[in-house]
Amino acid sequence: MSRLKSVPAAQKHRTLWLSDLHLGSPGCKARRLVKFLRQNDCEQLYLVGDIFDGWKLKNRFYWTPDHTRVIKAILAKARRGTRVYYLTGNHDDFMRQFVRNKLRLGRIRVMHELVHTAADGRKLLVQHGDQYDAVVRNLPGLAFAGDFAYEALLSISDRLGRLQDRFGIARGFSLSAFLKTGVKGLVQYLSGFDEQVYYQCKRRGLNGVVCGHTHHAEVRQVRNGIVSYNCGDWVESCTALAEDAHGHIRVIHALPDRPKIVPMQARAPARVPQPRLPAAAVASNEVQTAA
Repeated sequence: MSRLKSVPAAQKHRTLWLSDLHLGSPGCKARRLVKFLRQNDCEQLYLVGDIFDGWKLKNRFYWTPDHTRVIKAILAKARRGTRVYYLTGNHDDFMRQFVRNKLRLGRIRVMHELVHTAADGRKLLVQHGDQYDAVVRNLPGLAFAGDFAYEALLSISDRLGRLQDRFGIARGFSLSAFLKTGVKGLVQYLSGFDEQVYYQCKRRGLNGVVCGHTHHAEVRQVRNGIVSYNCGDWVESCTALAEDAHGHIRVIHALPDRPKIVPMQARAPARVPQPRLPAAAVASNEVQTAA
């Protein structure tokens, strides 16, 4: 009689926010994302922009079976009763025509922004975040060039990571992630991100914002109780935001699915055949050891 492999129960959340999946780009960690979606259930799922990478798909079509599995996993959640909201971003701005024409993707609602009411009563504005990026708004050519440079650095980082995995070296510093975070942080500062968020929230009576766009997951106080939440991405960090039944929101990380590497020094040495000794010599060695 065959033994059935037990499947762990999915972790329950009130709300999940995911952004910057970049489906259609080589950098998307689609396989890890499918595993995450299967291991985590929620009442509400927000897809906070850049779900598809229209910039990459326009130049060179890239799609794998794992990318299709991501779509199927999201649709399956919608069929089972999860309320799914798609917030458009700058990489998937072609989806904004759905909002203009008031169309829906089956059970998935498509919109530019939405106000989420947390379990503790706080109201949070959910939008991709490119609305606060002066480069995307005013210098689209520079934004395209920056994305091309990031893709090149990401490819180098991935190759280096595979070499580290091969030789059992722990992955550490990521140049592409460091530069992406640094550049986006500088753009946020020059664009007055905090001031724009604070003004929006005060004007509309909100308690904070949930964004993506920067690829840097965080929970940060802006000013006077206004909080900025960021989902991170599924290109490098593989993070999401999760809300529990009490309204507490935190960053959660997907577990890596890389194969375990045994360090070189921990591997068992090859067995070398030992020469057979005469019985007298063996007895002599045993007496010396006992002594």
